Amino acid sequence: MIEELIDIDKKILIFLNGIHSPAIDPAMFLFTKTFFWLPLYAFLIFLLFKNFRKEAWFMLLGVGLTILFADQITSSFMKPFFARLRPSHDPSMEGLLHFVNGYRAGSSYGFASSHAANTLGVSLFIWLTLRNIYPWIWLIFIWAIMMTYTRIYLGVHYPGDILAGGSIGLICGWVGYKASEYLRRRYKKTPAIS
Repeated sequence: MIEELIDIDKKILIFLNGIHSPAIDPAMFLFTKTFFWLPLYAFLIFLLFKNFRKEAWFMLLGVGLTILFADQITSSFMKPFFARLRPSHDPSMEGLLHFVNGYRAGSSYGFASSHAANTLGVSLFIWLTLRNIYPWIWLIFIWAIMMTYTRIYLGVHYPGDILAGGSIGLICGWVGYKASEYLRRRYKKTPAIS
């Protein structure tokens, strides 16, 4: 059963990775980089402070917890524990994938995807926090999907890596959101010191 799932995962990757174009390659290579999205992160921080003022610090703490949990679970626990080679490091995938600029990702192991965990975790956190203020904030999930798809396009993650990482991220995003809400409620109940 596990072997069948792994085989399906490989076939889906080969199919999706095979849909590429030299015109799109540079964009996908750029979209996968965290620094490219710094203006988006700055905009989201602006929205938090605009709407929640001092309480936004609790939300940033919640985002920090989301990323910390998601990244530690996927990178520090799951990757070494499962030791599943990235497709870019897997000898059985040699010659079957399209790579951009020779990019193969740093570490050898890819299950589960930290990119998927972090981006989907942060997306859920932001959506839960701002959904009642900005109905369009669901668009943040487009960013997460695009960011995680780049990992398949670049041949450094199997779809199963993305699904597992994304699931972990969603759980961590919910936990981070609940933690920030708890801190905000505590803060409001704390009497001011005069």
